[in-house]
Amino acid sequence: MARAATTTDAFNAVAEPRRRQILEILAAGERSVSDLVAALGLAQPLVSKHLRVLREVGLVRVREEGRQRLYRLEGGPLRPIHEWVGGFAWTWERRFERMDEVLMELEDDDGGTER
Repeated sequence: MARAATTTDAFNAVAEPRRRQILEILAAGERSVSDLVAALGLAQPLVSKHLRVLREVGLVRVREEGRQRLYRLEGGPLRPIHEWVGGFAWTWERRFERMDEVLMELEDDDGGTER
């Protein structure tokens, strides 16, 4: 099976852990490449490569201020990911409900424990 290009959509772009780290850092505010390099401990060309991918899918925007290029997070393309993951929320809710049932059964078997 051919591997999907990383620049096709946000799902592919955030599949790479370093890109998720970059997004997490940018969620706190605008940063320069040198700030990101320092925060990640990676070589500048590698950070720039990840930023290029994030820009191509619209997750990051860049603006120039003097000689600096400042990057910021664009959250809009994350919405499809959020909605997709949210579709599985019912499975977690059901599991938590089942855990509550099991804990209640265990408490009943012990004669009840005060909370």
